[in-house]
Formats: sequence, structure tokens, C-alpha cells
Amino acid sequence: MRSIELPERETVKLVFGSEHGLSEQAYLAFCRANPGLRCERTAEGEVVIVPPAGGEGAYRSGQAFAQLNSWVEQTGLGKAFDSSVEFLLPDGSGLSPDASWVSDESLGRLTPAQRREFLRVSPEFVIEVMSPSDRLKPAKEKMEVWIANGVQLAWLIDGDRQTVYVYRKGHEPVTHRGIEELAGEGPVKGLILKLGAIWRGLR
Repeated sequence: MRSIELPERETVKLVFGSEHGLSEQAYLAFCRANPGLRCERTAEGEVVIVPPAGGEGAYRSGQAFAQLNSWVEQTGLGKAFDSSVEFLLPDGSGLSPDASWVSDESLGRLTPAQRREFLRVSPEFVIEVMSPSDRLKPAKEKMEVWIANGVQLAWLIDGDRQTVYVYRKGHEPVTHRGIEELAGEGPVKGLILKLGAIWRGLR
């Protein structure tokens, strides 16, 4: 059996020989066989292996999730998820955001067994936090995939540049630079994300 050495700190894309890439069933089997890998799947059936986050990236995404989860606990609305969740989307993608929110109504459409697997729903709200090694163009493309699959509101946070890109269903993205907080709307109206700690990172 050949072993493949993956490059450190870089995203790796595996392209399989089939015309349609790896089927969903085969992808799920691949994930079960490799529980130590953080994987995503493109709509074309390519498997994307995402490297573990570095300290700064993990801290920033943790800050975003903690604030979202705190809001959920205070309001009792829906459920918050961290980066370990994966959503199977209508276009065939399997993606994991850094933080996300799903309404109780959407979760109620799943059976108890389905709730234990990758979730076959589109979250209403997602947050993606860029790691220092992430490139902006692929990060923005991922945000477009979220919106195309039914996400109503999505925030892409670039901590190094103190910039937030806001994506809304049916609207052009809006860029905010140097702001100290960001107010939720639509599905997460009332959420206030304080950005100071995210901008500072581990400094």
C-alpha cells in the first residue's frame, strides 16, 4: 500500500478518476475510514482535505463561535455549531464552516438518526474565519457556494486585515473594514459580534 505525504499547513484537493468524482456514498465511506482528517467535498465530487488551524486562526474562529453560541443560549433560538460539523448541501457539496446557526424548524425536518450524521440541511447563517494561510479568492468562492445553497446570511472574517465581507441572499457582498462590532440580521437579528478580540488575535 502506498502512503501519500500531505504538505503541511496547505489545503489538498483529491481528484478521483470517475467523471463525476467521488460519489456521496463513497465520500462518506472515505470520511469514516479517515476520522483524523478534516474533509470537505465539492459539488464536482472532489475531496478537499483541510489542514488543522494554527493557533491564531483557531483562537479567532473560537471567538466567533463562542459569541454566536452565547447569543443562542440567551435567546433559545435554533442551534449553534462549531467547525467540527459538516453540512451536506443541495448541490452535492459537503462543507464545514467555522461557526453556523440552524433554526429548530430546519433541524425538525431531520430524523433522530439523520441528526447523528453529517447534517442534510443548509444552515441559515454561517461564519468563516480566514487563517493566515488562506487565500481570499477561494474563501470568497466558498461564500458564494453557501449562498447558492440557501444560506441567508454569511460573514467572511479576515482578521489580519480587520475586514468582514457580508454575503446576503439576493444581494451583492458588502465589505466592512476596521469596524469594532457587526450586527446580525435576518435569521440572527439581535446577534452582535464584537470584533476586538478577533482583530487582536493572540497578541
